[in-house]
Amino acid sequence: MLRRPRRNRKSEAVRNLVEETNLSVKDLIFPMFLVNGLNKREGIDSMPGIYRFSIDTMLGEIESCLKLGIQAFDVFPAYPDDLKDTVASESYNPETFYLKGLREIKKQFPEVCLMSDVAMDPYSSDGHDGLVKGGKILNDETLEILARMSLAQADAGVDIIGPSDMMDGRVGYIREILDESGFTDTSIMAYTAKYASAFYGPFRDALDSAPKFGDKKTYQMNPANSQEALIEGGLDTEEGADFLMVKPALSYLDIIRLLKENFPLPIAAYNVSGEYSMVKASAERGWIDSDRAMLEILLSIKRAGAKVILTYFAKEYASFVR
Repeated sequence: MLRRPRRNRKSEAVRNLVEETNLSVKDLIFPMFLVNGLNKREGIDSMPGIYRFSIDTMLGEIESCLKLGIQAFDVFPAYPDDLKDTVASESYNPETFYLKGLREIKKQFPEVCLMSDVAMDPYSSDGHDGLVKGGKILNDETLEILARMSLAQADAGVDIIGPSDMMDGRVGYIREILDESGFTDTSIMAYTAKYASAFYGPFRDALDSAPKFGDKKTYQMNPANSQEALIEGGLDTEEGADFLMVKPALSYLDIIRLLKENFPLPIAAYNVSGEYSMVKASAERGWIDSDRAMLEILLSIKRAGAKVILTYFAKEYASFVR
């Protein structure tokens, strides 16, 4: 045999020389959950190792992450029902704990890349990502609420706005409002191909943000479709997105590759809560090696074409490779 591929696998040193995919802590964004109050660090049963933090404890957690090399954080708010309403008015209240928390993070750690989520569901008494009337999720009427939310988050110092709602036209609407208001440097990471997935369950537990009726299939994408992702990617690019995101990651590695091959923007992928939790649940039973599974998952997402990975494994990975 003239060709023996195993020659390039014969030792760790040789394997390192020909390694095609390189994963770095710099590629990762760590999603975190913020609650109101002080001195809170609440475990999430369905997400072992992940917590809800009040702002004081979150600042301590961010500091420990920075020492491990993690530089980017996506902060999600967990609101009690008594602060939710049908129009998500708390999302743009300048005195709400979430916006105050974002300001404090940027004040204490101006060097971090701070991302925030734009959707109505954490603030909505209906639990949907858009405005609900007569049992329908209204698209165009939702855009104004999302723009007000985005403007409030940009004013709080957010570096990257993440519209996760999947309303048509929201990237362009938000971009125009941000630019008109002087926030031309605020980036938009569009949730371009966000699928109606079973893997969001633990996240909804963390935020208590499940829909109060129906499902999200009229705005999140059908898992059977891939060409639709090209339509969404084209629209988001035209409307001014700075990143295109695929969510979830593992069941949609082909979509990550599809967007990577068709658009010049950086592709992000969200390694979502259910993907994290199934590894942790299996590892607790001794069925798989958690560290090896984590590495394999993150490498597969990077290999598929993601430049940026949002993952609950971020701190664990940073500690592992340190």
